[in-house]
Amino acid sequence: MTQWTPSLVEERLAEAAFVLKRLPEPRRQGYFSVWPEVIHSFADKVGQEPKPMRVIPSPAAISRMEETLSWTVGLDPIDGKIVWLRAYGERWKAICWTVGLQRSAAHEHWLYALCMIAFRLNGRRLNRTLSKRKVIELAGASQR
Repeated sequence: MTQWTPSLVEERLAEAAFVLKRLPEPRRQGYFSVWPEVIHSFADKVGQEPKPMRVIPSPAAISRMEETLSWTVGLDPIDGKIVWLRAYGERWKAICWTVGLQRSAAHEHWLYALCMIAFRLNGRRLNRTLSKRKVIELAGASQR
């Protein structure tokens, strides 16, 4: 069993976001086409852009992603939103516009949320009266 740290939590959330991006689009049930598939000749394909290749994630990656989806349930809604936006690789400027916080405050919310997830995964309970900065200091996440 591994000891969870905020950086490990961040990596797992980023992996989950990457897996979510690679999943195939959901299809509606009951809709189909009776038209035959069009077979293009070489002359038709000249000048066309190739279709992007989709690599479907492995079942183990999907299982880890499903486990990771429940980690932000106990967090404040703003903290959860910041964590997932950051996991998707969103820039801090866009995150600050979305949640309405300054850069330093948004970064503190993000670090606090990662620390809370790490503490919860390690089975530790924290006093609810602790400040965000004290929780971050306890986790040692501010050395990054």
